[in-house]
Amino acid sequence: MPMSRRRFVLATAAASATPLALPPAWAHHGWSSFDADRPIYLEGKVVSSKWQNPHAELMLDLSPGLALPADLKQRPLPAQSAGVDGPALLAKTVLPKRKDRRWELELAPLTRMSAWKVAEIKAGDPVSAVGFTFKDEAGDAVMRVEYLFASGKSYGLRSSPV
Repeated sequence: MPMSRRRFVLATAAASATPLALPPAWAHHGWSSFDADRPIYLEGKVVSSKWQNPHAELMLDLSPGLALPADLKQRPLPAQSAGVDGPALLAKTVLPKRKDRRWELELAPLTRMSAWKVAEIKAGDPVSAVGFTFKDEAGDAVMRVEYLFASGKSYGLRSSPV
């Protein structure tokens, strides 16, 4: 049975409107764009926090006069299921070259944050982190966090705790 012109117009309008009715998708990039050979250190106060998937995120205002802590290479690191050489990573950690005051920190998925028993981090909380930014520090001021230091604890975010 042929479709009436009216039903065709309604069906076409409904089909073309469907993408507009869907919630917006979050932009997300793969980890390969991060420079895993050059870990960087950031510390400061959290401006905002998004405790959501695909991963938790923090906006961080860097501390004035950012410097590598004298004890960074000796910080105790938690055991995790991925084979990460944490002490070697901390030993080659540097400060970022770029001078942005505000950075976005990409943490782990919420299931992993829960496995580490990381309490939700709130605006105003002080945190520090070691992780990776984009190759040649191009693009936005974004860090994929490898180790998070918050509330006197250390968390290895690449994998689950052991």
